[in-house]
Amino acid sequence: MAARLPRCSDRVAHFVQDVWSVFSPLAIKTGAVNLGQGFPNFPPPAFIKEAAAKAIGPDLNNQYAHPKGQLALRKELATTFSPLFGRALDVEENMVVTAGANEAIYATLAAYLNPGDECIMMEPFFDQYEPNVTLNGGVPVYVPLRQQPGSGDWTLDIAELQAKITPRSRVIIVNTPHNPTGKVFTRAELLAIGAVAAEHNLLVIADEVYERLVYAPHAHVRMASLSEDLWNRTVTIGSAGKTFAVTGWRLGWAIGAPDVIRNVLNAHTRIVFCANAPLQLAVADALREARETGFYATQVDEYAARRDVLLAAFNDLGLTATVPHGSYFVVVDTARIAIPDDEWAEVCSVPMPSANRDWRVCFWLTTKIGVAAIPPSSFYSPENAHLAENLARFCFCKTDETLRQAVAALSKLKAYIR
Repeated sequence: MAARLPRCSDRVAHFVQDVWSVFSPLAIKTGAVNLGQGFPNFPPPAFIKEAAAKAIGPDLNNQYAHPKGQLALRKELATTFSPLFGRALDVEENMVVTAGANEAIYATLAAYLNPGDECIMMEPFFDQYEPNVTLNGGVPVYVPLRQQPGSGDWTLDIAELQAKITPRSRVIIVNTPHNPTGKVFTRAELLAIGAVAAEHNLLVIADEVYERLVYAPHAHVRMASLSEDLWNRTVTIGSAGKTFAVTGWRLGWAIGAPDVIRNVLNAHTRIVFCANAPLQLAVADALREARETGFYATQVDEYAARRDVLLAAFNDLGLTATVPHGSYFVVVDTARIAIPDDEWAEVCSVPMPSANRDWRVCFWLTTKIGVAAIPPSSFYSPENAHLAENLARFCFCKTDETLRQAVAALSKLKAYIR
């Protein structure tokens, strides 16, 4: 007889298999071109790899860092971001270096949510937001962005946002540039969201990890820079992984007013104590190098060229794709893809965490067409998952050769377009 074991906690037991652990292994198993998970498969900049090799040399660099972060990195963050926020950032009071941007969000939610408090998030959302909220005792509240017919632009209905506010509302997450839609919120949109936050005394988490990947003529607007009130109630989240194509380094930061950062630091210290010590020094060097050499502008041009390759492929197929204003994702309308009945029955016979059409289509794209994509319903609540049934997310943070292979494979879709 099997031994009786303790029961898993309710806050973890309800999680289903995540989308990444389905489609990334499936791409490997089938040999499909992986445009699913958003990690670059090209080398990071040579200067950041060289900085990392140098940073691990001195023995003490490999020991614990200060919970706030290595002073060298905090100084570079202050130098880099002070002009962008329009104020002098204090290295002791305005920032915390974290174990990735995700930990920065988790620590902020830990600092501000009590059991039953509500956190508002816009759908589709980065899929870690929801467990970050629930693991901290919070309740997610969903407000969908809606895609406009014709233009394909994604917009937020402020009246719909207002209608979701309750006496338990405490936090709102604003992701710009947005994953997965590529939307870059305008100044007017952010001010309207900020007015709701001020009216209802909400903390704002501004997830700006794709801030360095915004394509002309669009411009990134920092929510915390728009007013003194928004500075005081906003935690801005950044990412070394997204900035320098080193997603495995798991280094991020939170920037904000002293009263807010003090609370985030208190949570962060109890969650991980500190982030990776030597790589913080490498990121400090990289921020300086990027600032002095014009790296960011060059990088944006390179990503824009990759984006245009993928957009051209979908245009040639006659499939409608959202033109991303930022980030490195393209959302494609799959409604015109007609999968034969026998192939559809085969796909539907495979057990999956979700029976939504977008999961089935992405599975078919991976196994039959040879290109892995991500079903965006994974970024929606169950009640709104239907909004993504005809969508698929592709990433273009890949080498030119990988994108060429993907375009060649996608050409097989022509026979299925109706």
